[in-house]
Amino acid sequence: MNIEDCLADFQIPQYLHYLDSAATSLIPEPVIVSMNEYERQYRANVGRGMHRLTRVATQRYQDAHDRVSGFIEGQEGTTVFTRNTTEAINMVAAGLEWEPGDRIVTTVMEHHSNLLPWLRLRQKGVEVITIRPDSEGTFDTGSFDEAITADTKLVAISHVSNALGTVQPVREIASLCKEYGSYFLIDGAQSVPHFPVNVQNIGCDFMCFSGHKMLGPTGTGILWMKEEILSPFMVGGGTVDDVDIEGGTAEGYVLTEGYRRYEAGTPHISGAIGLSQAVKYLENLGMDDIFRHEQKLTERLLAGLAGIDKVNVYGPQDIKNRIGVVSFTIDRIHPHEVAYLLDERASILVRSGDHCCIPLMRYLGLENGTVRASLYLYNTLEEVDLLIQTVEEIARMV
Repeated sequence: MNIEDCLADFQIPQYLHYLDSAATSLIPEPVIVSMNEYERQYRANVGRGMHRLTRVATQRYQDAHDRVSGFIEGQEGTTVFTRNTTEAINMVAAGLEWEPGDRIVTTVMEHHSNLLPWLRLRQKGVEVITIRPDSEGTFDTGSFDEAITADTKLVAISHVSNALGTVQPVREIASLCKEYGSYFLIDGAQSVPHFPVNVQNIGCDFMCFSGHKMLGPTGTGILWMKEEILSPFMVGGGTVDDVDIEGGTAEGYVLTEGYRRYEAGTPHISGAIGLSQAVKYLENLGMDDIFRHEQKLTERLLAGLAGIDKVNVYGPQDIKNRIGVVSFTIDRIHPHEVAYLLDERASILVRSGDHCCIPLMRYLGLENGTVRASLYLYNTLEEVDLLIQTVEEIARMV
């Protein structure tokens, strides 16, 4: 399957130029078909019964876990389905045992979902250290070496910035965490959809990402953990092997093993099946080919925006250290107005504002945030050229 051939599987690009995939990607027809097949042909709960429909649903649900695990080379760990990256990160924050004096190291670059759960732990006496990047959003690993101490229980960073597109040196940071005995959590929401990710090679303890940013349905997310060290966020449903209300165990129940202990209640079954199909779709295209395609688009976009007077581009200029998430501003025009004009004039859909990164925007001195164009496999060079042309026309208005 070639990337050029996949456009037929998406409806929206046939009449709009969708450049907002960092928020939510589009969904291809085979994913929709797989979800509808579940609803129409074998809709039943999973792990709850022996009739033919529940057996099929349970197997497909298990297959979905296996496929997603394989996608990130996480077969040796536990892959838990969540609603999104936010829930996955909160499960780690709630599932670890915290004591006053524990230390968390994170960065000012983080999406609120990888910052607020840690800030809230200050109520338990946990110290939160936030590292500052350079003007392009990159870090010297030495700053992590200085911040991580023997008291550091967890280091939490985004693999790729959702605002600047910067790719962070996660392997080097993982090595530091191992040296100090700290857990390492990666927010992979913007990396897993765009280039090959191997959790074994990285050496992280937790990898969190979302299905809706990688051609899957909304309401699907993933928490991968190297070891099952977390207390479950919720209990009930199929999370147990036994319940003893007479006090035979301290808790009154015995948790089961594997992902089931972390997935209380009826899950988003059709969503899991759709996510599995989305992963299959990405595998058929080839993550290396997807990455090369996006790099070509990103290089064209960066070069084009750089040549426009009154346009300011943020993040790395070298495409070797970024993905196709490109933030920019136009002097004296509010980012929201730019986004509105792009839609009205050329049917180009981008995001504007702080991108759930208020501390980063404040750090960069961007009171109103930025305009963000985010590229994916279904975008074309013609769309990039149209964006550049339209931004230049808007900049002439100043």
